[in-house]
Amino acid sequence: MIIYNTTYHVEDEICERFVDFIRNVYLPQAVNSGFLHQPRFAKIYAQYEEKGCSYSLQFSVKNVDTLNHWLSNDGKLLHDELTSVFENKALGFVTLLEELDI
Repeated sequence: MIIYNTTYHVEDEICERFVDFIRNVYLPQAVNSGFLHQPRFAKIYAQYEEKGCSYSLQFSVKNVDTLNHWLSNDGKLLHDELTSVFENKALGFVTLLEELDI
């Protein structure tokens, strides 16, 4: 199982709108695609962050091929929508994690 994590840094004036967008637009569309599962959304408490707010958005996905398929289709559309709404005031970077048995 792969964990698809996107960490976002968001400017102060749009933090509330960003959270609403993720909850009401991004998450439902991502989960309804059938490729991403077990969404998790968390605020990141950074020790030295002076401005803005940061969030982590995570999904479980079967494998990298499935993720790449989603990213090429539904993921691209969602990313484009997020970018058109928030422009450069909400920036993210992706981390892929492989879940290991304990």
